[in-house]
Amino acid sequence: MTTHIVTMGGGGFSMSEHGAATNLDRYLIELSGKRSPLVCFAPTASADDPQYISKFLMAYSTLGVRTMVLTLWDGSSTDSIARIADADIILVGGGHTVNLLALWKAHGVGKAIKNRAKSGDVVLAGVGAGGACWYGGCITDTFGDYRAWRGGLELVDGSFCPHFDGEAERAPAYTEAIASGDLPAGFAADDGAGVHFIDGVPTTYLAEARGKRVYRVMPSDLPTSSGVLVEPQQMTIL
Repeated sequence: MTTHIVTMGGGGFSMSEHGAATNLDRYLIELSGKRSPLVCFAPTASADDPQYISKFLMAYSTLGVRTMVLTLWDGSSTDSIARIADADIILVGGGHTVNLLALWKAHGVGKAIKNRAKSGDVVLAGVGAGGACWYGGCITDTFGDYRAWRGGLELVDGSFCPHFDGEAERAPAYTEAIASGDLPAGFAADDGAGVHFIDGVPTTYLAEARGKRVYRVMPSDLPTSSGVLVEPQQMTIL
């Protein structure tokens, strides 16, 4: 009973031209091993943005899947939370990580997702905030600046920094947080790149295009390291 977790710095239909599905989206479908998997999209971090939801539905309508949307902001969450148990893929959209986790906690979504992960044969994935939520901590701009924050689901070890190449202030904020101990060691992912965990173990580093990378970021006592090591990983181009 395998649990796949794919944490993406950015990319997929969320950032593609014209909102089309990309190879990252297709990769998630293939991981499910299902002929017509049920894909649950959680746009919580974007306050259930209707345009984001429409973009998801249009992109995934071309992939031969069944779709559902987990909405929490309009007061109609009970039925969709119950259906999490039936989802083959749970895809979490980008936005504000802290708001995402706070609302999930209030509605019991985090507990429902953890239960689904325990039962296995599921793909958990997300971009940006949706990539960071699976870790214990991350760099977030929810508060206006870039800062370290702990409070994720902790389904995989360590911390995460999305959009590593997309926002100039995010990379130094993350490396400084690792060096100072505000965050544990973890991964930084460019837009269009991500980490694939199988049962909690990082196994593959994915990219939609050459030049997009994932980095292992660790504290270091080496005198030339400025307190942190940033190691690029071997990428698999989709």
